[in-house]
Amino acid sequence: MTFCVGIKVNDGIVMLADTRIVRGSEQSYKQKLFKFEHADKTLFTMTSGLRSVRDKTLLYIEETLREAPVTFDHFYQFANLFGEQLRRVKSEDGPSLAASNYSFNLNAIIGGQLSADAEPKLFYVYPEGNWVESSPDTPYFMVGRTYYAKPILDLLLRSDTSLQSAAALALLAFDATRASVTDVGYPVDVTILPHGALTPSIQRYSEADVKNITDEWHASLDQALRKLPTTLTADL
Repeated sequence: MTFCVGIKVNDGIVMLADTRIVRGSEQSYKQKLFKFEHADKTLFTMTSGLRSVRDKTLLYIEETLREAPVTFDHFYQFANLFGEQLRRVKSEDGPSLAASNYSFNLNAIIGGQLSADAEPKLFYVYPEGNWVESSPDTPYFMVGRTYYAKPILDLLLRSDTSLQSAAALALLAFDATRASVTDVGYPVDVTILPHGALTPSIQRYSEADVKNITDEWHASLDQALRKLPTTLTADL
């Protein structure tokens, strides 16, 4: 399985993806956060679903960007291209996958900023190739193992959350997921693109790299639990 989260706040965007891949009793690691270079800008994508579909889609996108006769200046144009190439792969491979009882289930989060965009953009692309853009009332998207991480994001994330806090929430959302499943794990790849920045920050973190953050969070939760003014045990 996988865990990927993209967050858009007023200060910019954060994207985080785990790297663990599990097949039966085998465990390996593979990058799930990919980047494209176009018009001197870096665009990012994270996906969940069949790796063969993902790899072929990304290859087609990279080829099209390289050979495109025009330069995209709005990020939605890149989103359209992503959807077009995803539909192309579905038309080529969908019937054979269906015949083998595999579903065409690629979901993607894409982010970045092109020259005509006033701010960084974050989109969710569905398997059918259509997309939606993040908004102040929907400031995040997730793919993969999504249900364990939703509560912390729904409770604490707002569009006016600082970029630093948004990055911390992305990590804690991953931490909540990793604590409950075996097929999501470190290291994690993180990219941060601040509003107004020319280039993004891209970094890979091991469990040891962020242990001080997760340990502090767990200790804070334990302390908060001890301080709760509950009367639920009064009659026990």
